[in-house]
Amino acid sequence: MSETRILFGFHAVLSRMRQHGISIQEILIDQDRVDGRMRDLLEMAKSQNIRVIQTERHRLDGFAGANGRHQGVIARVVETPMPYKDIHDVLEADLNEPPLFLVLDGVEDPHNLGACLRVADAMGVHAIIAPKDRAVGLNGTVRKVASGAAETVPFIAVTNLARTLRELKEAGVYVVGTTMDAPTTLMNTALTGPIALVMGAESEGLRRLTQETCDALITIPMFGSVQSLNVSVASGMGLYEIRRQRELNPL
Repeated sequence: MSETRILFGFHAVLSRMRQHGISIQEILIDQDRVDGRMRDLLEMAKSQNIRVIQTERHRLDGFAGANGRHQGVIARVVETPMPYKDIHDVLEADLNEPPLFLVLDGVEDPHNLGACLRVADAMGVHAIIAPKDRAVGLNGTVRKVASGAAETVPFIAVTNLARTLRELKEAGVYVVGTTMDAPTTLMNTALTGPIALVMGAESEGLRRLTQETCDALITIPMFGSVQSLNVSVASGMGLYEIRRQRELNPL
């Protein structure tokens, strides 16, 4: 039986309508919101014959939860299957380029994970890998912040991250971790083949065992007074450098 999920917020719902509107069972909207943004959403829903229900705002609050900023729109959707369910699906897929993974070692803030999904989608990441424990999963807030990327980028939650990294290495994937005190910089590292870019948690960075499992540790050099970056910003910088090198040195 297909799993039903809740999406909330304009970005997430509109993105789902554009990508896979048939998966939306119904949309609930705030009956008191009548601005242009809502009219545009209603027009798109009508064009796709999606059922829309007007309701009180407090009912929407109940669906979204205490911290859910639904903006007056919530959708019930049937979960669409991702093309890859584990790393072996990616490694065995008929890709037109070397596989590219983003590994998040214990990211706990749903806003950070949502932003990482958006970055991963923009940079053509084939899958995000994260531990099941001590890390945020794909909840409603993550999907809202991701603005549709949670439906396009496979998210693979693993029981043992170090073991997964070793499996990637055995398959020929170069596992590169990022730390503040690494001896080599991002720009001085060859990143053109199969890559798994490993980013640490918000406050603690990479765990010791994760660092020891990586093939190499690199740092993103800082040229101003700030000494640390948000994980999604750092992920974007690292993934962009990988893309830049691939464009200059196509395999």
